[in-house]
Amino acid sequence: LVMVGVVFMVGPAGLLAILTPDILDVRVWTIIILVYYFLATMLPIDKIIGKLYPIFGICLIIMAVGIAGATIFHSGTRPMMEITLKNLHPAGKPIWPLMFITVACGAISGFHATQSPMIARCLTSEKQGRRIFYGAMVAEGVIALIWAAAGCAFYNKTGGLMTGLLEAGGGNSTTVYNMSISLLGPLGGVLAMIGVIACPITSGDTAFRSARLTIADWFHIDQKDTKKRLLLSAPLLLLGYLISFIDYSVVWRYFSWSNQTLAMIALWAGAAYLVKSGKHPGYSLIAAIPAAFMSAVSVTYILIAEEGFKLSTSIGYPVGICVALLLTILFFVKGLLPALQQKK
Repeated sequence: LVMVGVVFMVGPAGLLAILTPDILDVRVWTIIILVYYFLATMLPIDKIIGKLYPIFGICLIIMAVGIAGATIFHSGTRPMMEITLKNLHPAGKPIWPLMFITVACGAISGFHATQSPMIARCLTSEKQGRRIFYGAMVAEGVIALIWAAAGCAFYNKTGGLMTGLLEAGGGNSTTVYNMSISLLGPLGGVLAMIGVIACPITSGDTAFRSARLTIADWFHIDQKDTKKRLLLSAPLLLLGYLISFIDYSVVWRYFSWSNQTLAMIALWAGAAYLVKSGKHPGYSLIAAIPAAFMSAVSVTYILIAEEGFKLSTSIGYPVGICVALLLTILFFVKGLLPALQQKK
């Protein structure tokens, strides 16, 4: 959660630094965003987050519609290159399992799983759960697809968006700025970037808040007391600020892996819950199948990644698959099959 807070603090700070005078550099905006995160972490959810999120949501919709429409409108001058198995990923980088870690939050997200306890407390009816939780992930997937398509069309090279990142020299912030201004013009570009800024900020503030609540749950610390909230919030935000000095690309890769690994754990937990509930144990496969898939992805990635154990794919691939098979067998033997027999 702290890693989530860091990557979604530095990213928008970089964009805001581009849009504002030089005196307001990345470090200044990082501190400003950190102050907002501190207030959002400390205060009741309806005081700041509940009031700002509707505005952020509108910004996200404007951004998604604007970038998608502009990509289609400029398809004559910036056509999307044909995607084949030969140009599907940067040269020398194996598509398995890197793609499933690189596109963090696009299809599955452990970070979103951490939001469930907090958001569940805000629901007035359990029926709202499907629209809020499932609907949010569908919306996030659409946003991921829009930016992936826009990146491929805008740069139109084998390296895709990675080529743009290398050419821009300023990381994600510069790339987003170039794409937004070029596709939508100054006004539309600013609106699009507001959406891009709002998107990570709405993740960062709730990440630190969830971290505080998680620690409070672990150690049974009453959070009605302001001093106790401060005691947990301040160290978390200080840790996040210190991590922000590390190379952003390295932090992002660790965040991506931990995010997808947490998603895998949450899926296994969900599958176990569906088995133990006893009503429809077979429904647990809805969670168990993607859990097995993500188990192979997460284990394989950390074994072969540069920031991991740096093993060869000849070792990482079979080990990752074996771990996924072992977890699947344990789930069936210890959980699903006994539950199905008891059901009969």
